[in-house]
Amino acid sequence: MAKVITDRLAVLGMRQRELAERAKVSQAIVRELQYDTDRRRRSARTLEAISIALGLHPTHLLDVALGSVPKPVPLPEDPPQDFFVTWAQEQARLMSLVEDLHRKVDELRRSR
Repeated sequence: MAKVITDRLAVLGMRQRELAERAKVSQAIVRELQYDTDRRRRSARTLEAISIALGLHPTHLLDVALGSVPKPVPLPEDPPQDFFVTWAQEQARLMSLVEDLHRKVDELRRSR
């Protein structure tokens, strides 16, 4: 499951915090699953929320946890591969801009 989450975050250009927010779970849960640091059983609801936030089939992570073959995400038609690359690059660019803005706001707050 850790590899699935890590690979999918990279493809989407998403960070743990954003995934946690989208899935409405704590960042600690995402971190534990991504780095396989806690062997607790996670609820099907938690795994479903994270799967959906990653753009996967709702049972994808649960299937992986149970050792089953995950179901594919049904697409109306397969978009060209470069669409995903462009989208991921744009997401990474926007995240970088947001991080820069956060840094500047923090600097302004400290300079007061």
